Amino acid sequence: MNILKSCLLIRLLQVVSAQSVTCNLKPGYAAPVMADGWESRLIVNGLRQPRSILFDTEGALLVVEQQTGIRHLRLADGNGTCLSVQDETTLVQDSALNHGLALSNDGRTLYASTADVVYAWDYDPAGPSLGSERRTVVNGMDSGGHTSRTLLMSQMQPGILVVSRGSDGNVDIETADVNSGRSQIKAFDLNNLTAGSNPYDYASQGRLLGWGLRNSVGVVEEPIEGGIYSVENSVDQIERDGVDIHQDNPGEEMNYHGFLNASTEDQGGNYGYPYCFALWDTDVPNNDGLIVGNQFSADQTTTSNDTFCREDRVAPRLTFQAHMAPLDIIFLPNGTEAFISFHGSWDRSAPVGYKVSYVDFASGSPVAAADSRTATTDIMSNPDLSACPRGCFRPVSLAMDTQGRMFMSSDATGEIWVLAKGSSSTSTSGGGSSTGTGTGTGTSASPTESGNAAARWGYQSCPLPALFWVLWTLF
Repeated sequence: MNILKSCLLIRLLQVVSAQSVTCNLKPGYAAPVMADGWESRLIVNGLRQPRSILFDTEGALLVVEQQTGIRHLRLADGNGTCLSVQDETTLVQDSALNHGLALSNDGRTLYASTADVVYAWDYDPAGPSLGSERRTVVNGMDSGGHTSRTLLMSQMQPGILVVSRGSDGNVDIETADVNSGRSQIKAFDLNNLTAGSNPYDYASQGRLLGWGLRNSVGVVEEPIEGGIYSVENSVDQIERDGVDIHQDNPGEEMNYHGFLNASTEDQGGNYGYPYCFALWDTDVPNNDGLIVGNQFSADQTTTSNDTFCREDRVAPRLTFQAHMAPLDIIFLPNGTEAFISFHGSWDRSAPVGYKVSYVDFASGSPVAAADSRTATTDIMSNPDLSACPRGCFRPVSLAMDTQGRMFMSSDATGEIWVLAKGSSSTSTSGGGSSTGTGTGTGTSASPTESGNAAARWGYQSCPLPALFWVLWTLF
């Protein structure tokens, strides 16, 4: 009975809170198209290029604003997708911060990255406030080109920080040397750092999870088995044997990097870049049996050719339409679905991407075969891609709260959206109502599940009796 009474109290507080929440923001572009059973709402605007987002242990949303700093948003919750900003605090003002964000396993240390370093601060989420000392834990990453340094704190191996570093330009030949420290994903054991320790040097230290990864902005730890996955942005303007094939090649990639425990299986290999790439469209010159996902070479030489790429380089677990630009990947807590934000193309005559999709997982691996062209299911997309990039949202980072709601930052529009999956077959958005599915390479979402979304996704919900006040007085 105490449990039921607690649930009733929680529900009462939610009802009271809902009465004070304003959830009436509208986007300045066409309302997103939501897959059946999904709804979304615009809840924050006016941000400056929001990139990584993350919930702290008090339920507040932390946001990296590129070339600005880190903002703390406390949200008023009106239930479902009805949320609004209750109050906001600037935690850090630093124009060098550009993307990465992570919290220690106890939530008391905040990490953020510039193009060159990873910083750490003591963090009090109840304040909120940061300690006066800013510590450097990783450095030596300064370079041009791709400057996002994605951060991931392992939940399976506490204290292990994963850092991704991209290439210096479109085709960075120097990354063929592992000692360059570029186009790599590494893990650093912060448990070994003391007050007097020097920072880790990215190029020469850390545990190498993979190299030959052009720009793997999205990195995630699968929550059940613990495997590390990344999503990679591949090259632009590619030719094969002198023929322009860049409209649909090479494909973007989902790659696997093993575990962060003592095992080194499936770890530390070369994933192809800058000489080998994943095939998406098989209609290419001199295709001698290549299928979707095969590693191929732009030219056939004695040192780099299709045979070398297939036999000596690690192929992706999944391949996606070229130029969709995946920037983040997160899992449901039960590991059955991985959500991916596709920022959208610039290097293609017909735009692609500009959406959020998911991939089915089972037993720690994608369900779809490695050569699948239909591995993704779209859940949120722009209705008219010809208006992109200026007239649409551009997904960057994804975060999930304890109720199973997913939050998405859009840097181009300075916004944050919330997405939720319900039992209804009608999908709504903050900019209007829509039903059906979005466009793109993903398949349409199917409302095959029923019942409470939080329960389906592994969250607990309280029973709500109809005679609320009667039961309250009885207990």
